[in-house]
Amino acid sequence: MLLFIAMSNTAFHLWNSDYGPSGWQPTNGGWLDHTVQFAMIVGLDLRIYPLFAFLFGYGMMQLYLRQTATGTPERKAAALLRKRSLWMIVIGLAHAGLLMAGDIVGYYGLLSLGLGWLFLRRGDRALKWWIWISVTVSVAAAAQPVVTAAFQGELSSLGDAGADAGSEAYAAGKESWLAAAGTRMMTGLFLVGAAAPLVLVTGGGFIFLLGFWAARRRILEEPGKHLRLLRGTAIIGIAVGWLGGLPAALAHVGALDVSADAQSETGALMALRDVTGSAAGLGYVALVALFVHWWTRRQERRGRRERQDWPREATPGPATATTPTPATASTAATAATAATAATPTTTFASAPVATAVTAISAVGKRSLSCYLTHSLLFAPILAAWGLGLGEHLTSATMVLFAFGVWLVTVAGAYALEIRGKRGPAETLLRRLMYGKRT
Repeated sequence: MLLFIAMSNTAFHLWNSDYGPSGWQPTNGGWLDHTVQFAMIVGLDLRIYPLFAFLFGYGMMQLYLRQTATGTPERKAAALLRKRSLWMIVIGLAHAGLLMAGDIVGYYGLLSLGLGWLFLRRGDRALKWWIWISVTVSVAAAAQPVVTAAFQGELSSLGDAGADAGSEAYAAGKESWLAAAGTRMMTGLFLVGAAAPLVLVTGGGFIFLLGFWAARRRILEEPGKHLRLLRGTAIIGIAVGWLGGLPAALAHVGALDVSADAQSETGALMALRDVTGSAAGLGYVALVALFVHWWTRRQERRGRRERQDWPREATPGPATATTPTPATASTAATAATAATAATPTTTFASAPVATAVTAISAVGKRSLSCYLTHSLLFAPILAAWGLGLGEHLTSATMVLFAFGVWLVTVAGAYALEIRGKRGPAETLLRRLMYGKRT
C-alpha cells in the first residue's frame, strides 16, 4: 500500500507545472496526463491518508494488546506507546526538514499521542460512543461552511482561488536546499503543531478510533469471520469516496463548469472530497482484506488438490508458512501489510507469485524505512536544489517514476527479509522505545 502513498505525493514534485485552483494537481499535459490527474483526484487524493490513519490505529492497538498479553501492566504498555509517539514526532520533524514537507510520521505521532492517552484503555462501549461522536463532529465541521454558503446563495464563491498553491509548501522549486529546508520545516511544524490538534478537536481522529475498535476484533487477521462487514465496507466506502471525488475531477479536466473558488482548497468541492475520503480509505482496507481471504482460501484449495493427486507412497514435503509478528505499525502501512501476510502462503503457490507476496509483505514489515526511502529518492532527484528532474516530468511520467521508486523499496525490503533483518528505521525506533537492542 505504500505504492499508493508514493503516487499520491507525486504531484507536489512537478515544480515547473501549472497547478489548478486546488493547488494539488497540475493542469498542463496531454490526454494521458489528464487521465492520470482525473484518476488521482477520484481515487487517491485525500483517500490514502485516511487509509493509513486507520491502519496506524489498528497497529497501535495490536502493539498494546501484544504487550498486555505478555504480562505487561496496562499503564506501562500505554507509557511505552506514548514514548513511541514522541519519538515519531521527532523523526517526522527531522524528515520534514531534511526531505519531505508533507511528512505523516510526526503528524501521526501527535495524533497517536493524544488518542492513545484518551482512548487506548477505554472499554468497547465507550470507544464506540466516541467513534460516533467524532464522526458526527467531523462531518458537521466539514459541512458547516458549505451549508451556510448554500443557504446564502454563495456556494460557488465559497473558497479562495487566489491562495498559494499547496505545492508551494513542498518547496520543490527552490534552488537552495537551505531555503527549501526552512519552508519544509515550517510546513512540518504546521502539520504537527496546528493541523493534528485541529483534527483532534474537530473529530477527525475517528478513523484512528475505528482502527482501535477493529484491532480488538482481529478483523484484518481473521477476515473470514467478518466477510459481511468487509464486503459492505468495500462496496459502500469506495462508491462514496469515488463519487465524492468525481465532481472535482470533472471540473479539473474541464468537463464540469465550476468556479475556481469552488475548486480551491477551501471550496465546496474540496470539502466534498475531504468528507468522503475516509469512506474510500476504509473501503480500500476492506478490499485488501477480502483479497487476502480469497487468496489464502485459493492456496489452501490448491494445496488440498495437489496432495490428493500425490501417490500414496509419496511423502509430502512440509508446507512453509509466513507468520509475521503482529503489526508494529512503525507507520500506518506496517499494519496494512501485516494483515496481508497474516495468513499462510504455502509451497503450492507458483514460485514467482510466492516471491512477490513475500516481497510485498516485507515492505509492510519495514514500512517506516520504505516510506523514508521514498523521500530519499524523490527529493534529491526531483527537486530544483537537487538534480531537478521534476522540471521535465509530467503527471503520467511522474507516476511511472513513483512506481520505479516503490519497486526499489520492494527489492530492498525483500533483500532484508531473506536475511532475517529489520529495516534500519524500525531498528532505530525499537532501540529508542525499549532502550536496548531487540
